[in-house]
Amino acid sequence: MQNNQTQVEVKPVTTRKNKFILLLVIAACAAPLIFSYLTYYVIKPETRTNYGALLDPRAHPIPQLSLQTLDGQAADLHQFKGKWIFFMADSSACDKACNEKLFYLRQIRLTQGKDMDRIERVWLITDKAPLETVLMREYDGTHLLRAKSEELRAWLPIEADSKIENHLYMIDPLGNLMMRFPQSGDPNKIKKDIIKLLKASRIG
Repeated sequence: MQNNQTQVEVKPVTTRKNKFILLLVIAACAAPLIFSYLTYYVIKPETRTNYGALLDPRAHPIPQLSLQTLDGQAADLHQFKGKWIFFMADSSACDKACNEKLFYLRQIRLTQGKDMDRIERVWLITDKAPLETVLMREYDGTHLLRAKSEELRAWLPIEADSKIENHLYMIDPLGNLMMRFPQSGDPNKIKKDIIKLLKASRIG
């Protein structure tokens, strides 16, 4: 009877210990996500130094856009959720400034080294005209999606004297628009901003 009594008293202590260990494991796993959340959603923008315009990610989640692939299939930016989305919007005519933006998307991603696979490149094409084959080959790897310009203008925040085509944009892995860069901006400074984002974040 005495031995049985001892076993009954020890069992609750062991159970509490196991629960405590489990909670520690859960906390350790959740810590990176919590840190990223605090970095981008709680800490005020004025405490950061950045080149691009930092947007409030809570104010600009990805909306339901009428996107299509080049062959007319329905598409959705949410398909890239979990990755950083570095993107631009422009017409299929793609003038010199448009080509420069495509070049920046490609090259700045490449400069991220081992982290470049965390980034997806997207060109939101604002009309239905055909694209030049040479252009598609040159920027192979960029996701080409047709979009309605009026939907993009309603979503993408810009200055009063600007246009959505005048910028490059970044969406975080949670699906929120969070940064805007000038289309003719300094690529080295844009690169540094993105390096900071990827270094600070444990998501995506």
